[in-house]
Amino acid sequence: MGNAEADPDPSLPMSRRTLLRGTGLALGGTALANGTADAHPPGVPVPGPGSPVRPIPVPGQVPATEGLFEVPGARLWYWDTGGPGQPVVLLHALSGSGESWPYQQPYLARAGYRVIGYSRRGYAHSPVRDPDDPRTGIEDLHDLVDFLGVGKFHVVGVAGGGWYAMDYALNHPDRLRSLVIGACVLQVQERDYQDMVGRLRSPEVDALPVHFRELGPSYRAIDPEGVAGWLDIHHRAGPDGIVQPRATTLSWAVIERLTVPTLLLWGDGDPFTAPPVQRLLAGHFRRVRTVVANECGHNVHWERSDVFNPVLRNFFRANRH
Repeated sequence: MGNAEADPDPSLPMSRRTLLRGTGLALGGTALANGTADAHPPGVPVPGPGSPVRPIPVPGQVPATEGLFEVPGARLWYWDTGGPGQPVVLLHALSGSGESWPYQQPYLARAGYRVIGYSRRGYAHSPVRDPDDPRTGIEDLHDLVDFLGVGKFHVVGVAGGGWYAMDYALNHPDRLRSLVIGACVLQVQERDYQDMVGRLRSPEVDALPVHFRELGPSYRAIDPEGVAGWLDIHHRAGPDGIVQPRATTLSWAVIERLTVPTLLLWGDGDPFTAPPVQRLLAGHFRRVRTVVANECGHNVHWERSDVFNPVLRNFFRANRH
């Protein structure tokens, strides 16, 4: 299951020391969340009083076992903090990988959770052997959690990872304690929803550099070191990541049958999944809470971990059974 010794196995693609380096809830409504952190990079002016945004240094990571898990046509690189706590499985965005969680890994582990992240096939350290057989994303996820001996767990998917978190919740609701979807369009088929998303995702936005599309203007203005760390992970994720098919096509009727407790978490400056998208989605979930983080773009888990992390913890505690 990977190396559990204090020092990482040099045969694995990435050591723990390298792993992730440098780098008010309202039921049925929307809470606007603030938060601050104290540290800031040298040479970057500290934001004035009243600004909710502060550079947040990457915290030290807790020890985690790493491994490569065989699935048909690929090997999946994963890390697992272990322990007896309730498991939390993190599903990365299309712009990231299993390295994308340096703010969540230690926070959730120290809060008592067993935290698991992995790179989907073709992303960082997860080589593909047969690109013509991508499987569905949830087949790989289901095999991985079974291999790790995970029973019921909390699943968190951001951006493209939210597709697979939602797909898993629809097909294996008995395995989940809760579902968290951050900044994800979800690709619902109804025309009113597609029209709204189309008005937001214009060719002009897609033509921007990736960090302009993915990170909000407040974050880019205040935290250049954080932008560089995010870009390092994005570039290491590689160009070969596979957008795997989903098992279920989404419609309003499909979403409305879901009974898993769900949290929708967005940034107010997200150019793709702005708060109106979240509100339209939320109206079709049966058990939903929504949060919007102030001055935040598409990567809410990275830009506003001071909001994202405590919101996750409180939501998990409310859905521990």
